Amino acid sequence: MIDAHGIGEIVAAYQKHGWILRRVLLSPASKVVLEDAVKEVFKRVLVVDSDIDAVWFSRPPMRGGVAWEIRYLGDIPFALLENLDEDGPDFESGLHAVELKLGQSILAKKSA
Repeated sequence: MIDAHGIGEIVAAYQKHGWILRRVLLSPASKVVLEDAVKEVFKRVLVVDSDIDAVWFSRPPMRGGVAWEIRYLGDIPFALLENLDEDGPDFESGLHAVELKLGQSILAKKSA
């Protein structure tokens, strides 16, 4: 798990390139450790209890759906990108599917 400063740097880098911080996924342990960051860096963003620590960014669409990228906040820098229709009925399940894929990918990388 990275610290609050590292998270702030990730958020700033994404924002520099037009990405908008939309959601934060935090494990209960990380939520305690990052309590101040949750209040300061994530004050206007939905923070969700999760098994993985990650942040969701989106940016305006170029073509097709809105680009959503989930960035893992652990010791292995890793991200997944998905184009999703925010107005579609499967939007939330689409996000959840990408979160599951991220978790599986992280486990595979750690066990390799």
